[in-house]
Amino acid sequence: MQRRYDLDWVRVCAFGVLVLYHVGMYYVTWDWHVKSPHASHALEPFMVLTAPWRLSLLFLVSGAATAFMFSRIQTRPDAGGSRLRLLGTRSWTLLVPLVFGMVVVVTPQSYYEVVEQLPGGYHHGYLTFWGQYLSGYEGFCDADGCLRVPTWNHLWFVAYLWVYTVVIWLLWCLGPRPLQALGRGVEHALSGLGALVWPALLLALLRVTLSARFESTHALVDDWYNHAQYFAVFLLGFLLARADRFWDALAHLRWPALVLWLASWAGIIVYFVSYAEAEPPSALRMAMRAVWGLNQWCAIAAVLGFARHWNPGNNRALRYLVPAVFPVYILHQTIIVVAAHNLQPLGIPPLAEGPLLVAITFALAFLGYEGIRRVAWLRPLFGLKVGGVATPVLPATRGTT
Repeated sequence: MQRRYDLDWVRVCAFGVLVLYHVGMYYVTWDWHVKSPHASHALEPFMVLTAPWRLSLLFLVSGAATAFMFSRIQTRPDAGGSRLRLLGTRSWTLLVPLVFGMVVVVTPQSYYEVVEQLPGGYHHGYLTFWGQYLSGYEGFCDADGCLRVPTWNHLWFVAYLWVYTVVIWLLWCLGPRPLQALGRGVEHALSGLGALVWPALLLALLRVTLSARFESTHALVDDWYNHAQYFAVFLLGFLLARADRFWDALAHLRWPALVLWLASWAGIIVYFVSYAEAEPPSALRMAMRAVWGLNQWCAIAAVLGFARHWNPGNNRALRYLVPAVFPVYILHQTIIVVAAHNLQPLGIPPLAEGPLLVAITFALAFLGYEGIRRVAWLRPLFGLKVGGVATPVLPATRGTT
């Protein structure tokens, strides 16, 4: 089976955008682990350019990758045993890095958050903090509440991805035919203009009905709006992984999707600026939630449509980047937090410090990957196979090259 290199490139670029977004979180006024002394509203419109859709895009591509993983074992004589091995392999690939990340990798994020935000600061050193962190200490509190530790911070994506994979696996084991029938129905509905209209309506409806009731927590058990949107797109990617009419429709609609994405983004920015200091009318608030859902899907449709149209192929850079993505993702936010905090005493102007922080993050993350991939016992801690590269197979649908 030939790989879907367009989806490989989408995945790589989406994680690259995520790194830039998390660097940006240091400079905006929104709550985060550490904050720049120069934090302001200046970058926020550019952050909103990707905020509605970047993670939904990753979940959709992950759903497609999951479908191809499942389909490879469906016709094997020992399909039952292969299904169990698939779940075991997927759990090992996701849960081992998640646990290791919570115990080791993300701990410095919480440490510097306590150092900067705890009233009076924190003066007991990192090793003391690490012991308190692992013990579930409940005393890291300020006026806004207490920091819950241990935590997975940015690795929540891994936990959610594992849960969604298990749900799909269970449905698939109960019987693949209902899923296949659902996929054919969804493909029919999402061919032509429906590829742009129906997912946008669904995401808009979820935003309007759920976002105000269920605040985004990334805590798994109470995050129902996020589950609704992320599992919806994960399931969509799973069902339509081989649906040529859907992918071809996205390629055909790429320009309208791009225009609608940018137009809705502009509308969201005008709305935020206009009501930065005032309460918007409730009807307008509801309308803008629908616009958010429109923006979310149109951005995804544009990205996937242009990727399908350009159909980028395999090359040396892609072969290097695909296995690097997961380790770099695991490492990047801790590097950002540690570097940002320790750059503060230098007083570097934000216009120079921001690009420097981006460069440091990518350089150290890829340097870390270079070390990880060469040490057998480190590889599974970052989602890599001991004897090879752990990457999802994204075969080409028919008609692609």
